[in-house]
Amino acid sequence: MAEIPTGQEKAQAPLGVYIHVPFCATTCDFCAFYQTVPKGDAVRRYLDAVEVEAGLINWEGRQAETAFWGGGTPGLLRPADIEQLGRTLLAHGGMPKEWSVELAPATVTEDRLSALKALGVTRISMGVQSFNDGLLDALGRQHTTTQIYRAYDLIRAKGFASVNIDLMFALPNQTEEQWHSDLAEAMRLAPDHLSTYCLTFEEDTAMWVKLSQGKVKLDVNKEAEFYLQTWAYLEQAGYQQYEVSNFARPGHRCLHNLNTWNMQEWVGLGPSGASQQGGWRSSNPPDLTRWHADVAVGRRATADRVALTHELLAADSMIFGLRMNEGVSLPRLQKRFPTPQWAGVLDLWPKLLAEGLLTATPEGRISLTERGRLVADAIGAEILEAFESPVNVSAK
Repeated sequence: MAEIPTGQEKAQAPLGVYIHVPFCATTCDFCAFYQTVPKGDAVRRYLDAVEVEAGLINWEGRQAETAFWGGGTPGLLRPADIEQLGRTLLAHGGMPKEWSVELAPATVTEDRLSALKALGVTRISMGVQSFNDGLLDALGRQHTTTQIYRAYDLIRAKGFASVNIDLMFALPNQTEEQWHSDLAEAMRLAPDHLSTYCLTFEEDTAMWVKLSQGKVKLDVNKEAEFYLQTWAYLEQAGYQQYEVSNFARPGHRCLHNLNTWNMQEWVGLGPSGASQQGGWRSSNPPDLTRWHADVAVGRRATADRVALTHELLAADSMIFGLRMNEGVSLPRLQKRFPTPQWAGVLDLWPKLLAEGLLTATPEGRISLTERGRLVADAIGAEILEAFESPVNVSAK
């Protein structure tokens, strides 16, 4: 198991808190996150259980640097529910430096925003996906462009420190002109941060079924062209790309995501909430009933439990680090996570350099080229395989 920082080093290490709000009125065709329709007193029981679960965590006297509420749809909570969930976070994790909440446009109201602002939320992330009603309908989204504009105006009027918009591209039957129109409309609104995601087909989603039935098709070349055009367009518009899918104005990068990608520690609350803390990585069961049962007997993070070895953390630091434009410092990572497995990973670099997928500085900082970012997932798979392969030691 990887060594766990102690004392002052531990106290100064960033700690993130993720709270999964599992409630959705409907399921979007592309969504694979755990969600359920709230019935009866489900929301009240959920809020009470989150408070109990937060009390089960060994916070070690640390304060959360970042917090993120995702879902599901956190915006389905009533203002009073938002206040209760926020008080639970503040009571156990303290006031985060950055506090993000995901909202769907159809759920944004003056009262909900007022509750979030009063708690100290600093960042709103709104799942727009597209400004084209036809494309929204194809995704199964339950909002309209009219609701997007109304929601955005309300959010800006409240004066949150940072606002993010999520957009998706390579949608079924989406043309380049439609995507350019979405980007242009986003630039007109001028959010502080923009996340642009290529549509992925996750198993057990309606979109996956459509793919398997031949109703929609994958087009890798078209996806690559969408990526390249997006990166060029947003750079010209003054947004700095800092990760394959994320762009920000100066001072508006998402700190919560950066802490996660840099393999710091975080705790997850709620069903399916994942944690990386105390030498272990694990998650709560993605089921409201099973999660309630765990919390009732004082258990949490019982699913997918694995020890944090140097090999695991080094591999993930490389995989997620290379998705970021600044790349990673090999000497720093080798010192942080010492393991013989580095030998196999370092053997990859000559090939990646020769293929024009990687650049390296004399000091040992490596980063992906533009071509490399297009195949970041494939490179990540190679890195993972290298960390998992047996180390060959020559006889002496």
